[in-house]
Amino acid sequence: MADFELVMPKMGESIAEATIIKWTKNEGDKIAPDETLLEIATDKVDSEVPSPKGGILKKKLYKDGDVVAVNAPIAIIALEGSDSSAASLPQVKVDVSSSTQATNKVVVEIEKTVSAAQQTAKVSNAGGARFYSPLVLNIAREEKVSMTELEMIDGTGSEGRVTKRDILAYIQNKGNAQNVAPIAEIKVSALSATSSPQPSKITLMPGDEMIEMDRMRKLIADHMVMSKHVSPHVTSFVEADVTNMVNWREKAKKVYEKREGEKITFTPMFIECVVKAIKDFPMINVSVDGTHIVKRKAINLGMAAALPSGNLIVPVIKNADMMNLVGLTKSVNDLANRARNNKLSPDDISGGTFTLTNVGGFGNVMGTPIINQPQVAIMATGTIKKKPAVMETEMGDVIAIRHMMFLSLSYDHRVVDGSLGGSFLRRVGDYMEQWNVNREI
Repeated sequence: MADFELVMPKMGESIAEATIIKWTKNEGDKIAPDETLLEIATDKVDSEVPSPKGGILKKKLYKDGDVVAVNAPIAIIALEGSDSSAASLPQVKVDVSSSTQATNKVVVEIEKTVSAAQQTAKVSNAGGARFYSPLVLNIAREEKVSMTELEMIDGTGSEGRVTKRDILAYIQNKGNAQNVAPIAEIKVSALSATSSPQPSKITLMPGDEMIEMDRMRKLIADHMVMSKHVSPHVTSFVEADVTNMVNWREKAKKVYEKREGEKITFTPMFIECVVKAIKDFPMINVSVDGTHIVKRKAINLGMAAALPSGNLIVPVIKNADMMNLVGLTKSVNDLANRARNNKLSPDDISGGTFTLTNVGGFGNVMGTPIINQPQVAIMATGTIKKKPAVMETEMGDVIAIRHMMFLSLSYDHRVVDGSLGGSFLRRVGDYMEQWNVNREI
C-alpha cells in the first residue's frame, strides 16, 4: 500500500549532482527489480540507474536534460501488489543559497509537489524558446526574474540549459550587465565565488569551422578551470635512470603474459614506486577542507586514461598499497580496458587520493598536469629515451647509454611546499632507479 521514492544515487566524493541523459521507462511501465530506469551523467562518467524495487513507474520527477542533486527524489514507484492511487507525491524541499555576501544569502525554500511546480505561472515553459527545470523556474518566480531575462542568461547545462548556478549568478549580478556569465563555484568548506574573466571575442575567418564541445569536454573544461582557480600550482621535475626497470620488464613480460594471459606495462611498475614514496611522505596524500587538511588513510591511485573520443577519464585503483605487482597489473589492465569500452562504473572513478598520468605515451618528454581536485598532487611520467649518462663505478666515472625518463609533479602550494613536493618526487625517482633487476614476478 506504499510508494517507493527513488533518489539520485551518490556517485563518489566531490560529485554533488548528475544530469539525466535519458529515461528508459515511461510513466505506467512495469519495472522489474534491478532493471535500468534511467541513464545519468556526471563530470566523471556516464552510468545507468537501476530500480532497487519492482513495480510501476508512477511519476518521473525530472525530465531528460535536468540536473539533479545527489540524494534528491527523481521518481515515484508504485510497489508491486500495492494500491497507491490515493498516495500523494512527496514534498520536494530544496535550499538554494548564493555563495557570496553580495546576494545577502539568497535562500529559496521550495515546498511544492512536482505537479505544482509545473503549474501555469508568470514564468513558465509555455511558449519559451528552451526548457527550464522546475527548480530554475521557482527561483525565477521568487526573485522576480522575467521570462525575457531568463532567455538572456547563458546556460551551462545540457544543450545550453540554464542551471541553478547560472540563475543565481544572474541574480547576484543583476543590474550590472545585460548578459552575465556564470560565477565559478568553488566547493570548499568556506564557500566563496568570484566572477570569471570574460574570454576574448572570437572572429571567424574564411574556412573556419565551428565545432560544438561534447558534454564530457565541457565538464572537463569546467573542472580544469576550477582546479587552477582553487589551487596555486607549482611543478617540480627530476630525471630518473630507469634502465633497471626497462631491462627487468624485457625479461619478465613474456613470462608474465604466458602465465597470466595479459601484458605487463610500465604503469603498474610506476604505481608501485609512487605508493612506496607516498608511504614515506604521507602529507602528499591529503585534501584541503577550508583551513583544515584531511590526511587520507587509504592510498587510492588514479590513472589518467585517454578515451577513443580524445577525452580524458581517471579510473582509480583502490587501496593500491595493499596490492603486489601482479595485483596492480591486473587492476591497471582491467580499468584501462573498461575505460576504452565505456564500461566504467561511478565507483571506478571516485575516491582517488593521488593521480598518475603518462604523457610519455604520446611521445612527450615531460608535462605540467593540472591537479585533479580535491587531491593536492598529480605526477606525470615522460617518454623513456636512451641517452649518454655519467655513471659512477669503482673504476671511476664512465659514460654509458642509459634509459632516462623525466618525472614531473604538480602540487597545491597551499599545503605542499617545495621541500615536500621536491623530496617526494625525488624519492619516486630513487625507487625507480633502485628497481631490482633480478626480482621474481
